[in-house]
Amino acid sequence: MPTLKVITLGCSKNTVDTEHLLYQVQGSYEIVPEEDASPVDVLAINTCGFIGDAKEQSIQVILEAAQRKKAGEVGRLLVFGCLSQRYPQELPDLIPEVDGWFGARELDPLVKALGCTPSHENAHKRILTAPGKPYAYFKISEGCNRRCSYCAIPFIRGAHKSVPIETLVAEATELAAKGIRELVIIAQDTTYYGLDIYGKRSLALLLQELSKVDGIEWLRIHYSYPADFPEDVLDQMATNPKVCRYMDIPLQHIANPVLSAMHRGVDGAWTRALIQRMRERVPGVVLRTTMIVGHPGEGTREFRQLLDFVKEARFQRLGAFMYSEEEGTFGAENLRDSVLPATKKKRLDALMEEQRGISLAYNLSRVGTVEKVLADSFTGGVLVCRSEFESPEVDGEILVKLPEGMDGGSLVGTFLEVRITGADEYDLIAEVI
Repeated sequence: MPTLKVITLGCSKNTVDTEHLLYQVQGSYEIVPEEDASPVDVLAINTCGFIGDAKEQSIQVILEAAQRKKAGEVGRLLVFGCLSQRYPQELPDLIPEVDGWFGARELDPLVKALGCTPSHENAHKRILTAPGKPYAYFKISEGCNRRCSYCAIPFIRGAHKSVPIETLVAEATELAAKGIRELVIIAQDTTYYGLDIYGKRSLALLLQELSKVDGIEWLRIHYSYPADFPEDVLDQMATNPKVCRYMDIPLQHIANPVLSAMHRGVDGAWTRALIQRMRERVPGVVLRTTMIVGHPGEGTREFRQLLDFVKEARFQRLGAFMYSEEEGTFGAENLRDSVLPATKKKRLDALMEEQRGISLAYNLSRVGTVEKVLADSFTGGVLVCRSEFESPEVDGEILVKLPEGMDGGSLVGTFLEVRITGADEYDLIAEVI
């Protein structure tokens, strides 16, 4: 069979798209791992077009692939995903070596270009690109109906479209049969789930149904939106043992002028009240959030409010980014990017320095505790694990030194109890009980 390699750039949602694509074409191609540098008959690149750095990376990877094609190391070169969705007119003239450009919203045209017939009855099936890992990203919807002033996703990915519950349960069942024990639930906005097809926010109902799938033990929620948050999800988190007490909820800011300029649909008081309710209704919940510094409307006073809020809220996990204008967004067309780059960088450094101390204090508070962990991998005599309080790839890990003679490889994908014996601001050290 001809060989096919797919390079996936960008977020975990792109990873899921690639895995669905590979299943659709597997009978017609020998699938080459992404890290394999051998010549291939077809190279497809799944691109990101969200922010400037991601766009630059995607363009660079495409250009390098074009050079490989000229050198005879690549037969056909196909590009799909967010970048080609965002710039369908400009890219073909910029890089004529590419044989086909395909958007992010539908995989069917790409499947057909690869000489295959799309199988909608198998649309829930995937070929995992990280075999051996006990977790998988699990996309429950596509697109976004929000109109945050800084974000290009709505006009790249389109309007929100939920995947029906029965389709998702079938996909989860398939993944469980492949050894997956944890589903990391993702979407552009997971808390909007179901509104378009069921007439109400249905994430809690989806969690109930997914928790019935044999083999799936952890359900972890990412990318929840604070406005109109469906609080029945908190009931699931508090009472359903399969729903991790972990919530990824990007808040972006706390100062009212900035939240208004961002078009977030909430104010600072509402945000504080939501965080308080989460912690009251789900004791021990770990909250991950992201913040944007230097957004139009953020002066010295607004940044101080943000810094004070981070000190007050003590999020166990926090990431932050500097604002950058994205063409086509409301912010780029209507708001002046008035904060100097040096000031943005200074504010980012100050915010993350504050968070480092918070993260360290949280990790140190866990020393001496016994926790249930899932073993992700075994390398160099160390079992790399996570508890329900660590999400894969974005949070720290629990590193477990095994007793001599214990086969760490056989423990990958299993749950075990460990005692936390040490901590730094990112990772934890533990021993098997």
